[in-house]
Amino acid sequence: PDVPIEETIGAIKEMVEAGYVRHIGLSEVGPQTIRRAAAVHPIVDLQIEYSLISRGVEEGILPTLRELGIGMTAYGVLSRGLISGHWSKDKDMARDFRGHSPRFQGANLDRNLDLVEALRSIADAKGASVAQVAIAWVLSRGSDIIPLVGARRRDRLSESLHALDVELSDSDLNRIER
Repeated sequence: PDVPIEETIGAIKEMVEAGYVRHIGLSEVGPQTIRRAAAVHPIVDLQIEYSLISRGVEEGILPTLRELGIGMTAYGVLSRGLISGHWSKDKDMARDFRGHSPRFQGANLDRNLDLVEALRSIADAKGASVAQVAIAWVLSRGSDIIPLVGARRRDRLSESLHALDVELSDSDLNRIER
């Protein structure tokens, strides 16, 4: 953290020039760091959390990326399973790292699960799963955003991939925003 981003990007730029690296991407940085890095060498992608309940990037980061022509790889599109439609309040969190996250605790969990149920009504109307609608929503945010989804089981991977078949209308998107 004590090394200026310009120095880091400068070192990677030398690797690009030597042919060892093709492109430079960043992870989990804010607008000023993105700008400072891009001033040294073109940045092609930023990996950062983005989902229906993690939308902080919309205020400053996403506009900066779009201004500079930088793509975004969105991870956590299902909020670590919370908005997959498969989460249960009764899940044993004793050995689960998510149990330390505020979004999985107390009133926050209750509110988030209420939001999932609202999303479920939209999903049911589309003949899709909650996870598919949540992923389709990220896909709808722009062709410069690529959702990164993880799955521990083959059926969950298949479910996620079928989000590509879900088309959200303007009406659907408005309902989701509400």
